[in-house]
Amino acid sequence: MKSQKFAILILFVGLLLTGCNSTPEIGFKPVNPKSTPEAKQLLSFLYSLQGQYTLTGQHNFSSDLPRYDEVVHTMTGKYPAVWGCDFSFMAQGESVARFQHCGPMNLTAPFDSCAFNGRTKDELRQGLVDQAIRKHAEGRIITLMWHCCFPTGCDECEGEDIWRLSDRLPSQEEWNELVTEGTELNRLWKVQMDGVAKYLKQLQDANVPVLWRPFHEMNGVWFWWCNKPGDNGFKKLWIGMYDYFTNHHGLNNLIWVWNTNAPRDIPGDEAGPYEDYFPGVEYVDILTADVYRNDWKQSHHDDLLKVGGGKLIGLGEVGNVPDSKLYETQPSWSWFMVWGYCIYDFTNRTNRSSNPAVEAIYNDPRSINLENIDFSGKTYKLKTN
Repeated sequence: MKSQKFAILILFVGLLLTGCNSTPEIGFKPVNPKSTPEAKQLLSFLYSLQGQYTLTGQHNFSSDLPRYDEVVHTMTGKYPAVWGCDFSFMAQGESVARFQHCGPMNLTAPFDSCAFNGRTKDELRQGLVDQAIRKHAEGRIITLMWHCCFPTGCDECEGEDIWRLSDRLPSQEEWNELVTEGTELNRLWKVQMDGVAKYLKQLQDANVPVLWRPFHEMNGVWFWWCNKPGDNGFKKLWIGMYDYFTNHHGLNNLIWVWNTNAPRDIPGDEAGPYEDYFPGVEYVDILTADVYRNDWKQSHHDDLLKVGGGKLIGLGEVGNVPDSKLYETQPSWSWFMVWGYCIYDFTNRTNRSSNPAVEAIYNDPRSINLENIDFSGKTYKLKTN
């Protein structure tokens, strides 16, 4: 009897110490053993939601940072829980309008009249970091990506240098040089990474954890880092970046998000099987897929879970908000992030102030918006009613 009372006492004291609103230690630990406390807490928070809730998210372009957050708020009266942006590149040449859709830093925002905005790379990236720090202070979860030039162009290139279709991808010889230590191309790649790492370091110094999703859609056929399956292909590029950012730059605030495209078999626009490009569970915290064209196949969800062995999965980019019914059949998506202007209802181009699909998903009780997050104490928790 005494032992039973003692056990109850220990349990009661434990609850007092941990607090009712603390995030339990759930799921996998970060792949970086030196992860900051903030990164560990964010990852644990995401695991606490796994299979129950999905965070809403919105991508914003560095040339017009507030725009799409405010579009969402106009439509719904709410703000997304996840704030996304892109370190991007400086578009050059005569064909810049062809690539405005992805939001090169030095252009006006996509679908405005295409013009150079006259701002510098450092000014634009610093603005991104400053905005991310502000959004984090509000309780937002930060996710960042990087449309990057082939390393010989550093951060200034023509769009064709990024969107190298199948017949213009780097040769195997170029690829081998890129991922081999000590080569000139590998050195240029590191210089390029240095230029992003210094801004990620500012976020680390500000105690901001980042869902970091570089080299997205690698299983497609459109970017220069695409269409390189196997151990000596994309996997080697990812591991090289992980090692350089983690061990050389000491970036411990990053949660490593491996972001594929949903597999598809469209001639000239294919995306291969997840497993052919997966670098391994020891290098990936979260697995995500990009879904466009309303292609919500059950296999996109289930196969990603299988590859990750139960690790978190998410929707890195989507061209449309998911229908609430998706939560019933695909409950493990940790978040979705709408790509910029895709938040609009393109079936009604004259009305840009509302989108019934957006309103529906933001009002679904399984969606977590900013208003549902308690960020007091600088830790992520769900608000209690």
